[in-house]
Amino acid sequence: MNNEQKVLKTISERVSQVLVGKEELTEMMMVALLSKGHILLEDVPGTGKTMFAKSIAKCIDASFKRVQFTPDVLPNDVTGIQFFNPKEKTFELRPGPVMTNILLTDEINRATPRTQSSLLEVMEEGQVTIDGETLPLPEPFIVIATQNPVESQQGTFDLPEAQMDRFLMQIRAGYPSLEEEQQMLKMYKKSSPIESIEPVVTLDEIKKMQQEVKKVTLNEAVEKYLLAIIQATRESEDTELGVSPRGTLAFMYSSQAFAYLQGRTYVIPEDVKKLAPYVLAHRLVLTLDSSMKKTKQDVLKTIIKQIEVPVEAGNIK
Repeated sequence: MNNEQKVLKTISERVSQVLVGKEELTEMMMVALLSKGHILLEDVPGTGKTMFAKSIAKCIDASFKRVQFTPDVLPNDVTGIQFFNPKEKTFELRPGPVMTNILLTDEINRATPRTQSSLLEVMEEGQVTIDGETLPLPEPFIVIATQNPVESQQGTFDLPEAQMDRFLMQIRAGYPSLEEEQQMLKMYKKSSPIESIEPVVTLDEIKKMQQEVKKVTLNEAVEKYLLAIIQATRESEDTELGVSPRGTLAFMYSSQAFAYLQGRTYVIPEDVKKLAPYVLAHRLVLTLDSSMKKTKQDVLKTIIKQIEVPVEAGNIK
């Protein structure tokens, strides 16, 4: 087991002290972090989305801030403002909560579209512009957003395609099994175990791993397989819009990060296939007819089944 796998294992163990059965979710979070991508957690209320995000943040020796989105939250509440200091008689820059390493945006679809759009620049370019002054964000920087789909009919605003495309992954937490929920009851009888979580990895270690991920190779066969899936999403009769070029790059980066966490220096077709539902499904825009009969995950599964997997591609480094 290499150092990266040990870090992932330790983080997974720490998170499991707070939330049971989130091993794969933790792995995908590490993939996003090493890919310099952002995560959208979507599920019904009470499934541990916010607690999971806070647990991951505590495992990393990094700055963490949280914004609880409601319809009355303004863009400046997120990005920051220039305010007038009457004592000094000058304007002073006061950066908002985006000036952090890990930003938790809770219930992002409760914010108005204007406020949601305040995150477009920070998620894509790693910088924030406040009244004409542009500031770089700390590195690494990741947005962990949560939303509750059951409330989409009342008091919420759907994220536009441009916003969805900036999330590396969309993940659904899901309900725990009976055994997992029983274990949760035992864990929380006396106190909340999140208070005992200690940092596992430093910012410098994360930055180093992010650089090493870029060295993970894709041979031509795997590259063509990845691109064939992308192209099929654009040509499918079920889609109005397929995966964008931004999504193609996100697919490649996440495949590299996943391979890296497995201890490999090269991507295999199974990595690509594993990451596809997390990285691609939320980027699809279905036709009106298809959206009434199928989910985006259903359409993507059909597409992947139709693409021939390259044989022994993983052996070609």
